[in-house]
Amino acid sequence: MTLENTNKSTRFLIIIATFAGMLAGIGGVIIFGGFSDEDQGSVATAGLPDSCPVSSEQMIAIKSASQGEVAAMLATEKPLAMRDLTFSDADGAPLSVGSLAGKTLLINLWATWCAPCREEMPALNELQAEMGDDKFQVIAVNVDTGGDDKPKAFLKEIGIDSLGFYREPTLVLFNSLKRQGLALGLPVTLLVSKEGCLLAHMNGPAEWASDDAKALIRTAIGGANRES
Repeated sequence: MTLENTNKSTRFLIIIATFAGMLAGIGGVIIFGGFSDEDQGSVATAGLPDSCPVSSEQMIAIKSASQGEVAAMLATEKPLAMRDLTFSDADGAPLSVGSLAGKTLLINLWATWCAPCREEMPALNELQAEMGDDKFQVIAVNVDTGGDDKPKAFLKEIGIDSLGFYREPTLVLFNSLKRQGLALGLPVTLLVSKEGCLLAHMNGPAEWASDDAKALIRTAIGGANRES
């Protein structure tokens, strides 16, 4: 084999290894690209920081509570308005973050082809079952393209009975978050205040039924002494 052919083979192996690494994900995140800007249509964008009534004290508390099993949760330095982020409910009706005002939300984007997403779904279900009420809700948004038969069958198969079914199959929501630097791949999770403002975000899975996660949620709600 000539030196030139050897170099070509080496470059090819490097490309293959890089691609394999992307598929494997970084820290449990499945990396993938989205549509181009021309294909995205109308996407939600973050509001002005001053449109979000989040105190510096609350942001410090969120950062402090992001530890242990949820240490990868990154508190936002400047609160962003997430009220226009839109997805569909189980009946296909459009639903926005703004329409859920009054509740602290943990919004998780997932897909059936994303192994880390599948693995954390039972913990999200447990978190909703234990802490979901008129002050807090887990919103797990499926982003599989195509029909909803596959994600519904998956949730039924693993016994998900506390999470509502939400969908956004066009990737508009994901690409909106990606353009804002909030999403690298799946799963991606947003912690949103009752006013519809981003408090923190995470790329990759977490043990959402853990004491660390529950403490973070209580901090976000504003009731650190609330019983879990």
